Amino acid sequence: MTDDAASTTAPQSDPPGLPLDRLRGFLDREAPGLLDGPLTGRVIAGGKSNLTYEVGDGTSTVIVRRPPLGHVLATAHDMVREHRVITALRDTAVPVPATYAVCADLDVIGAPFYVMERVQGTPYRFEAQLRPLGAHRVRAISERMVDTLVALHAVEPGSVGLADFGRPEGFLERQVRRWRQQLDASRSRDLPGIDELHERLAGSVPAQGDTTIVHGDFRLDNLLVTSDDEVSAVLDWEMATLGDPLTDVALLEAYQTLPLMMDSVAVSDVSRTPGWISAPELRRRYAAGSGRDLGSLSFHLGLAYFKLAVILEGIHYRHTQGQTVGSGFAGIGEATVPLVRAGLAAVKES
Repeated sequence: MTDDAASTTAPQSDPPGLPLDRLRGFLDREAPGLLDGPLTGRVIAGGKSNLTYEVGDGTSTVIVRRPPLGHVLATAHDMVREHRVITALRDTAVPVPATYAVCADLDVIGAPFYVMERVQGTPYRFEAQLRPLGAHRVRAISERMVDTLVALHAVEPGSVGLADFGRPEGFLERQVRRWRQQLDASRSRDLPGIDELHERLAGSVPAQGDTTIVHGDFRLDNLLVTSDDEVSAVLDWEMATLGDPLTDVALLEAYQTLPLMMDSVAVSDVSRTPGWISAPELRRRYAAGSGRDLGSLSFHLGLAYFKLAVILEGIHYRHTQGQTVGSGFAGIGEATVPLVRAGLAAVKES
């Protein structure tokens, strides 16, 4: 995490959702010596799902992750799973933070959480951050992003103790069903076309290819990038599982397309930056690095747009209920309908 990340709370007080005295007691028991003395903490701005905190003792700092406040969808925000996959990938070519402790006991801070290393790097989210780097560096960063996804999908799950991390059989069918369930749990308004999109996806599930570790939310602002444009860490593993790697590729493409659909920024607008890798170039680079056939991504793109629409609708719902922390949520709900339209266009093409 970067030193210039904005704080949403004064360092002298507990950050929202993180009682520091209880965290102090937990660390003394489970990770003695990690931090010494009184703790300070802040929410790292920008997260629209799980909450990420920087916690320190004046000398050392760590990162703490917990689920969002309030309305939490079933099966989402699983801190124990997130901790497990990061820990498993530590000795692979996939850059991840070191992990220090995990806690599933709700009595400690009121929610499950885990503690990990604070890695140096910047999570680029906006065109305004990238543009000053110049087109050449932007191109390099976007290419290394794709190469990092190739490296993740090259890891054999059993070799890192993740053979039972998911159920690959029927993965795509379950994804369609799961995101419909998540939609129903957050549905608070009329969303034209979203039921048709779900029906078309449910009726056109293709045969699944090989099985890999799937990140589930892979994009540039879930990576940390160093000053020499290398990826130093992949973050936000809350939706990781075993499944079809093309779902990660399609979701990355959906994230790149979203800012071209609307004037406001719902998630990230880095794909507007001069030098950024285009969607066709992204596919070609991934295919060349992975050896996988990306000849047709129609279903996977339709699913990606549906999934992204449901995720953003859930965030919109939490925002309307006053259960989000930080800023940048007001325009989230505007993205749902354009995403549904793009999803319908993709599945109709197939």
